[in-house]
Amino acid sequence: MDGVTGEGAPRVGYQGEPGAFGEAAIARWWDGRAEAVPMPTFEHVADAVAAGVLPFGVLPVENSIAGRVAAAEAALADEGHLEVVGEVRLAVDQCLLALPGASLDALESVSSHPVALAQCGRFLRAHPWLRVEVVEDTAGAARMVAAAGDPRRAAIAGRAAAGRHGLAVLVADVHDRADNETRFVIIAPAGHARGRDGW
Repeated sequence: MDGVTGEGAPRVGYQGEPGAFGEAAIARWWDGRAEAVPMPTFEHVADAVAAGVLPFGVLPVENSIAGRVAAAEAALADEGHLEVVGEVRLAVDQCLLALPGASLDALESVSSHPVALAQCGRFLRAHPWLRVEVVEDTAGAARMVAAAGDPRRAAIAGRAAAGRHGLAVLVADVHDRADNETRFVIIAPAGHARGRDGW
């Protein structure tokens, strides 16, 4: 894929923690040859790229189920020194994650990013006893469940987050439609000079 410069692996910002879908989007675009840099918010990603702290960032701007990701679009619009230089469409496999040995019937709460929760409305309506907790990102939700060590807690996140935090996939593919995907844009500072590899 384009995006790998002759100077080595670029550093690319994304919102969330390791295991988030933004990290997977970076791996897809750069064929695993970029350093993914986790950041707490979409605004942090946009600001870091605009300031030249990072050469690139990824922002999720639209999901096929939940629609536009308003917070990411706002971060992109608020920072006027950026340009979109690429796009990645990533299949998103939302799963219900919990501690190994946990059971669905014994769960009391589920946490995730609001856009991820919006992708899983049918599952959540079918399990109304689950108290929904909104957090900053899917992988962060998985980390918190693992750290709590409480078999009554669960997270909605991807398989990468499950593997990273030692969680079990209690229910796979809890998103509303099989064609669930998120469109990420690759951002760079405005006027970014493109080299021989397209960058």
